Amino acid sequence: MYGSGTKPMVFSHGFGTNQHAWRFVAPAFAAQHQVVLFDLVGAGNSDKAAYDFARYRTLDGYVDDLLALLRELQLPKVVYVGHSVSGMIGVLAAIREPALFERLILLAASPCYVNDGDYQGGFEPSDLEELLGFLDRDYRAWSYSTVPALVGGDMRPDLLDDLLDSFSQVEPPIARQFARAAFLSDYRTDLPKLQVPALIVQCAEDSVAPSSVGHYLHAHLAGSTLDILNTTGHYPHLNAPVATIASLQRYLGLGVSQYAIGA
Repeated sequence: MYGSGTKPMVFSHGFGTNQHAWRFVAPAFAAQHQVVLFDLVGAGNSDKAAYDFARYRTLDGYVDDLLALLRELQLPKVVYVGHSVSGMIGVLAAIREPALFERLILLAASPCYVNDGDYQGGFEPSDLEELLGFLDRDYRAWSYSTVPALVGGDMRPDLLDDLLDSFSQVEPPIARQFARAAFLSDYRTDLPKLQVPALIVQCAEDSVAPSSVGHYLHAHLAGSTLDILNTTGHYPHLNAPVATIASLQRYLGLGVSQYAIGA
């Protein structure tokens, strides 16, 4: 936790990454906010012994952890930024305890990754099962084969290497369960329950959470704002941090900073 501001801003990473993924975005908000970074259980420097396969069979275990963290830190209402699956973790937490949240920022998030009739979530059921089957058989090979396609073609090679290293640090059994908890979930019916304002930031081209998902979220989250970034891939905070920072700052009513991105 760092920053000279008083308003707390909590950043939560997605599958395969850890809090280090926010290194280009979070510091831009330290002047106005108290920045809170953490690793989901099973990721980064979290206590791997704390991972309980029954507790984390669904996203509910991570929702419980997030709410426990906010209570433990005794924070006032937070601005919560969740990437990918952590976007829905934040939505579910804010539905359960809205008094803890001022706003949500959902970065490349999705309530359902499977195509279903008119709903285009990104994956046909058979393709998703094939992807998860490959992950089950050889997580390391899956990471090196699949992750480059997820990040988009405009990510710098050094950032891709860092991302692959982050994926490799996750224990394969944990990765397998977390992937299924995320990719096979369907929280579309929960969306109307959210009463906390939300910014939806989606990439124009994202094979994991296509822009159609952003429009779906916007249509089903009352009082939400949608911003489609002109970028490719599922990790705008890594390969398009300037645009990501600007989107968040506009939504929060902050002057667009000249924060220098590490290059």
